[in-house]
Amino acid sequence: MATNPKSEEEKRELNERLRSLRIERTPAHQGRNAPPKKLLLALSAIVALAAAGYYYFSSSAKTVSTAEVKTGGLVSTNSTALTVSGYVVAHHKIDVGSKVTGRVKWIGVEKGDKVKEGQPLVRLEDNEYLAQVNQAQANLAAAEARLDQLRAGSRPQEKLRDRAAVIQAQASLKNAQADYERIEQLYRAGVASKSDLDRATAQRDTAAALLEAAKQSSNITETGPRQEEIRAAEAEAQQMKAALDYARTQLESTEIRAPISGTILQRIVEVGEMVTPSSFGDGGARTSVVSLADLDDLQIELDISQTDFARLRMGQRAEIIPESFPNLRYTGFIAEIAPEANRAKATVQVKVKVENPDEQLRPEMNARVNFLADQQPGETKSINQVMVPRSAVVSRDGISLVFVVKGNRVEMRTIRAGQESGDFYYVLDGLSGGEMVVTEGATTLSDGDRVKIK
Repeated sequence: MATNPKSEEEKRELNERLRSLRIERTPAHQGRNAPPKKLLLALSAIVALAAAGYYYFSSSAKTVSTAEVKTGGLVSTNSTALTVSGYVVAHHKIDVGSKVTGRVKWIGVEKGDKVKEGQPLVRLEDNEYLAQVNQAQANLAAAEARLDQLRAGSRPQEKLRDRAAVIQAQASLKNAQADYERIEQLYRAGVASKSDLDRATAQRDTAAALLEAAKQSSNITETGPRQEEIRAAEAEAQQMKAALDYARTQLESTEIRAPISGTILQRIVEVGEMVTPSSFGDGGARTSVVSLADLDDLQIELDISQTDFARLRMGQRAEIIPESFPNLRYTGFIAEIAPEANRAKATVQVKVKVENPDEQLRPEMNARVNFLADQQPGETKSINQVMVPRSAVVSRDGISLVFVVKGNRVEMRTIRAGQESGDFYYVLDGLSGGEMVVTEGATTLSDGDRVKIK
């Protein structure tokens, strides 16, 4: 510790004053007021000694800052009916798979990443599915064009064409009829042969048939397509539209998104690997790409012996203590009881919902559960828990200590610190609340040291 020059000078001055107050021996005949002079000198010496004591105390006391130990938070006061060890599990663990078969092109997450609902996780190669979309779009366009054509009916040019065809067929029939009548007269006169008459008859009948066909075609052109044809074309267009929607859905499925918000527990695939919706397919193809869970919804999975099962009931309150963090305390209640027992183990599975999970509590951790006895479901019995500033807690040899101010000295006290809450620790043992503890300067103190409060 560095020496204060001003303090050394004051000590030397005090010593000189004390030497000046030394009582000299005087003969008895030197005066009658000697006793009063001695008395004054003695009183001066007492005052000087008191000043020196005050100076010594002031110079040895350590200057510190203090804070009051508060109470806050709730801790259960119920007795324990049963204590069982189990494992932390995610209430809903999801193995995210693919709806289509494909090769992994891109992966956007790693183990431990937090994701939001709808966030892209993995993308598959999509060239084949994009081609199917383009083909479906072309088929739909053709079907819609056919439907529009039927709805619009015949064009004026088509009607004129068919009318002209009827006129032409009528002229051909008239000419064929005249030839037939002439050949018939010549045949009766014995000039034309029977074969000539047969040929003329065939030409007349053919011309009559062509005229009838032209008339029917013209009638169809004039009236337009039937409603049945239009409905059939509409159905075909709807079919092509559905095929396009399906192709687009398949294309969108090549981008695999998070179904819920949560944390990535495991990344299952790598770039270049095949994934498939079903295990029955390509050899070696994966059926899942990542494992995902909401770590804000945790449970403790327990196997309760059948001999202890009668002590528990649905909704019963519990205190949860993870083995990795024995100073932490969580609250919960029985949320699930298996409908049947395990015959081989002679146990019944029970799950306790954790009401206040945090980042310290993780799936597959071991945890001890204290089931509370004297409490009905939904009832809460608790007391305020002691909270001490984090700056007041000193760790020495793995032991947590605080220094409680007692007058002008401090008392070193061992505590058992629990979970952190902002700038405070919950204290499980060692303080009762209301004490004044040293915050600034606590690391240099020892038990019984003198202190001055800022």
